[in-house]
Amino acid sequence: MSGALASGLGSDFASQVLSGSMLAAIPVALLAGLVSFVSPCVVPLVPGYLGYVSGMAGTGASGTGKTATRPRLVLGVLLFVLGFSAVFITMSIVLTTASAQYREQLDIVTRVLGVLIILLGLAFMGAMPFLQNERRLHLSPKAGLAGAPLLGVTFGLGWAPCMGPTLAAVLTLGLNEGTVGRGVVLAVAYCLGLGLPFLGFALWFERSKPVLAWLRRHRRTLQIAGGVMLVVLGMLLVTGLWTALTNELQGWIDSFWVAV
Repeated sequence: MSGALASGLGSDFASQVLSGSMLAAIPVALLAGLVSFVSPCVVPLVPGYLGYVSGMAGTGASGTGKTATRPRLVLGVLLFVLGFSAVFITMSIVLTTASAQYREQLDIVTRVLGVLIILLGLAFMGAMPFLQNERRLHLSPKAGLAGAPLLGVTFGLGWAPCMGPTLAAVLTLGLNEGTVGRGVVLAVAYCLGLGLPFLGFALWFERSKPVLAWLRRHRRTLQIAGGVMLVVLGMLLVTGLWTALTNELQGWIDSFWVAV
C-alpha cells in the first residue's frame, strides 16, 4: 500500500511539474535567479560573502579563525544557500496560500501583477532611479559553520528589496500556477539559479577573479538584459499571451504522451 501511495504521489508530482505552464515557468525562474546573482547589489559582494563564509567555515569551537579547506568552504556556502532558499520558499508558500481566497479573480490579479513586473523591469534597467535605493538588513553571525544558514537567512531578508523585480516575477508565476506545490517548485528553481553560481565560485575560488571581473565590467549590460526579460514577461502576463503559450505547451505534451 505504501509503495502504491508513493508511486501515486510521485506520478502526481511529475504530472504537475511536466505541465505546459511549469515547463515554461521553471526556465524563467532559473533565469531570474541568475539575473539576481549578476545584479549590481549581489555580484560585487560575492568575494566578501565567500571570504566571510570561509572564515566561518574555518572557525572551530575554539574560535581560532583558521581558513577553511575547500570541502568546508563548499559546505559553508551550501548551508548559506539553504538559508536564503528557506526564506524565498517560505515567501512562496505564504503568498500562494494567501491567494487561495482570490482564486476566482486570479486572471485579474495576474494581469495587475504583470503591470507591476513591467514597472519593476524598467526599474531594474535604471529607468526609475528613485527605486534604486538599496535597503539591507545587516547582521554578522559568528557561530562558526553553524552560522552559515543564518547568514543565508540574513541575505534572503536583507537583499529581498534589491532582488525585488526578479523575485516578484517568480512569486507571480507561482501565484499563477494556483497551487502551493507548484509555487514551491518555482521558488526552488529560482534559488538554484541564484545559489549554483555561489557554489561554483566556492569550488573554483582561486580561478573566479577573472569571471567576477568580467561580470562587474558587463553588469550594466546584464542588468538591462534582465530588465528586458522582466518587461517581456510582464507583457505576456498582462496580454494573456502567457496563458496561451502554456496552453500550447500543454497540448504539445498531451500529444506527445498519446503518441508514446
